Amino acid sequence: MSQLGEIQQAILNDDLGAVASLDVPESYRGVTVHKDEADMFQGLESRDKDPRKSLHVDDVPTPELGPGEALVAVMASAINYNTVWTSIFEPVSTFKFLERYGRLSPLSKRHDLPYHVVGSDLSGVVLRTGVGVHNWKPGDEVVAHCLNVELEGPDGHNDTMLDTEQRIWGFETNFGGLAEIALVKANQLMPKPDHLTWEEAASPGLVNSTAYRQLVSRNGADMKQGDVVLIWGASGGLGSYATQYALNGGAIPVCVVSSPEKAEICRKLGAELIIDRNAEGYKFWKDDDNQDPKEWQRFGKKIRELTGGEDPDIVFEHPGRETFGASVYAARKGGTIVTCASTSGFMHQYDNRYLWMNLKRIIGSHFANYRESWEANRLISKGLIHPTLSKTYALEDTGQAALDVHRNAHQGKVGVLALAPEEGLGVRNHELREKHIDGINAFRNV
Repeated sequence: MSQLGEIQQAILNDDLGAVASLDVPESYRGVTVHKDEADMFQGLESRDKDPRKSLHVDDVPTPELGPGEALVAVMASAINYNTVWTSIFEPVSTFKFLERYGRLSPLSKRHDLPYHVVGSDLSGVVLRTGVGVHNWKPGDEVVAHCLNVELEGPDGHNDTMLDTEQRIWGFETNFGGLAEIALVKANQLMPKPDHLTWEEAASPGLVNSTAYRQLVSRNGADMKQGDVVLIWGASGGLGSYATQYALNGGAIPVCVVSSPEKAEICRKLGAELIIDRNAEGYKFWKDDDNQDPKEWQRFGKKIRELTGGEDPDIVFEHPGRETFGASVYAARKGGTIVTCASTSGFMHQYDNRYLWMNLKRIIGSHFANYRESWEANRLISKGLIHPTLSKTYALEDTGQAALDVHRNAHQGKVGVLALAPEEGLGVRNHELREKHIDGINAFRNV
């Protein structure tokens, strides 16, 4: 049996104490993009770029373990938009990130390679820890958040997201989670929720933490009870968590979706106020250069019809260019537009009169710090927020999984199995799972 096979069997047999005594393999399988293929989609529109052509499953060398780091045997991972961006080399090739990181120190030089092992989520078991790691040991069942920081300067010590060397693991660093082994910093690790399977536990990390900071944290919108929260893509990877946080925190979500099926998912989560933007026929842009303010007005009127005359206190933004003008218009006087992404385009346009004359605020929110990620994971562990996993692929089929997300042909989160041989494994707390099974399965088979 191979070394990875022995590690896999020890985990599957619940013999986690044996993990420390097993040899770490010299190589493992990881999902990669190749530096010499960075121009492969040149001249194509974004929608025509196919991740199945650029994402490879390669045998790669196990990286050297540095101080403050951990090697993790990855049981499962998940797809995020940053993996899609990596796979289609937009807005820039991620090899530029790896080159920049490689210049930082001799240790970070490990990341500057002609291949990039991608992925910003994982669930798994700690294999080894580096010098200076005290809170984690081999055999610990963990999930990882994706904030990679150096914290050698002062800027990040109030909020680690402000560290001058803040990066997203598996996107701006190498050795990510779509692999059989991953390299993380120890301060990325959090306890695996014990009522979830490996694939369920892997799926919340990035989006759950992002939604928590963006909506709940004082670093984001600082949502309070009774707030009307407009949520774009409310059944998607980010929006599904925003919807749960709004409901869980006593706010009133107004869920924007694009189909009756996605509207039904929001109802399963407990939302009542739903706008099917395709059924309503909203077209916020007349053409590539000009927006249609009349459509903003029609959209605002629809929101007020649902809320009994109230405009949103908070707009949960992530589509970007397509919706941002409508978001600024729709927010109430003194309201907040909080944005964490731009999946439809990075160059936003809006009518600034609606912002300054109505004292609205735009807040930029990017992932989450360790404390926010820990709190978001704690809520998952307690069964107060649920994973939104809808479908799971094998590691070999990661390209198809990324294509699903690229084409918005998915609901919630799409998982990927690594060392876990099948779905449904890894549950420790069956009593808590049974209590919340409907919430856990809300996105299944949709």
